[in-house]
Amino acid sequence: MPGLFDPISVGPMFVRNRIVMPPMANNKATEEGLATEWHVDHYGRRAAGLGLMIVEHSYVRRDGRAHKNQLGIHDDGVLEGLSKIVAAVHQAGAPIVIQITHAGSRTSSQILGQQPLGPSDVRVPGDVEDPRPFTLEEIDALVGDFVSAARRAKAAGFDGVEVHMAHGYLLNQFLSSYTNRRADAYGGSPEKRLALPLRILRAAKEAVGKEMAVMVRLGADDGVEGGLTIKDTVPIAQALADAGADAIDVSGGFQGSRPPQFQGQPGYFVPLAIEIKRAVKVPLVVAGGITDPVYADELVQYRDTDLVAVGRAMLADPMWAVKARFTGCG
Repeated sequence: MPGLFDPISVGPMFVRNRIVMPPMANNKATEEGLATEWHVDHYGRRAAGLGLMIVEHSYVRRDGRAHKNQLGIHDDGVLEGLSKIVAAVHQAGAPIVIQITHAGSRTSSQILGQQPLGPSDVRVPGDVEDPRPFTLEEIDALVGDFVSAARRAKAAGFDGVEVHMAHGYLLNQFLSSYTNRRADAYGGSPEKRLALPLRILRAAKEAVGKEMAVMVRLGADDGVEGGLTIKDTVPIAQALADAGADAIDVSGGFQGSRPPQFQGQPGYFVPLAIEIKRAVKVPLVVAGGITDPVYADELVQYRDTDLVAVGRAMLADPMWAVKARFTGCG
């Protein structure tokens, strides 16, 4: 059976071991969304011994920013900085993916200078203002923005992109009946709520071709009454895999990546990942407070998941993946 240090293929990517550094927002970009030398050092140092690096959520257009200093992938001006990050991670021997996203209502007019957008005029719990619903014409343009972002990732040298459908951001909002009250082709039933995420996934895959992986980060449970539950997201994961997702990266929905009720419980998203893994054949990534390499190895060995995302522990110790080799794993 495979262990933490056995290789795996994720679409066209060869991944030398099962350790993933997941996307974690740093808000260290310039106000124009440009990467700096801080990013190059941050990602380059943590790539040592790593299987796969996933760069933090990067907005595909300016009205999709969640924070003023969020990383962007919205115009060609970002390419120079992103290319430097790629080079640093590749030099350490790891493939690198960038997460592409739109915040939807998980932002504010104070950040954007305009009312946030969403599937409907319903905010995610905890957001500060109601969004304005996307028009059909704006949805068509949004698909093009995700495609352009995927093409920029390819131009910058990334090995893949991860389409963000978790943590209450826009595509999570379209998937959830809590925030999606539309009565057109993009809402009103589970199939219609899935239409835009599927459209973006397929368009991104067509844009980058067979040379790049296209992953999905899926919010497996919104954690609020009337939101997505695992019963909803298992068929969503199946549809995404059938549409060509090269991996499903399991995290939280509206409750985010670090639900307060689970803090101190390692592997809190593992039960959700197990349910999804039973339903899909593509590789599965799971996160959720995982800090112990022996536990991470057990998750792979016992086939609860295929890859293990180690976030906060890797922020604290950039050499986590290297040191894990000396714990008897794999």
